[in-house]
Amino acid sequence: MQTHLNSIGIRNVEDIKRYSLRQEGERDILKIYFKKTGRELLARSTKFKFQRQQKRVSGGYQGDSFTNLSEINPTLRNIIKELDALAISKNTEKEVKEQLLDDLKHLERVVNDKIKEMEAKISRL
Repeated sequence: MQTHLNSIGIRNVEDIKRYSLRQEGERDILKIYFKKTGRELLARSTKFKFQRQQKRVSGGYQGDSFTNLSEINPTLRNIIKELDALAISKNTEKEVKEQLLDDLKHLERVVNDKIKEMEAKISRL
């Protein structure tokens, strides 16, 4: 039973195709991709954001100094264990290439939109 996946709203685990995990600042972003149905042009995905757990640890032999560390959220760790236990099939080289190209196009759109937004702010100054 995938109790942690159920807790974030994932009901049909057999529809999961793959997942990706990345860190943005003090958050971890989990993106779950689902298998495409016959009616959809694009595969559906869902994004979840998890706040990283903050810890303050002693510097050890460096005296009284403390260091702030962040680590993966325990809930996210359990979700990843469940996703890995599903034994999601490995992508072929072609699928990886297609996904990288899709990610690159998406990144290009995001950067272009941000540039336009910043140019608009500059022109208003």
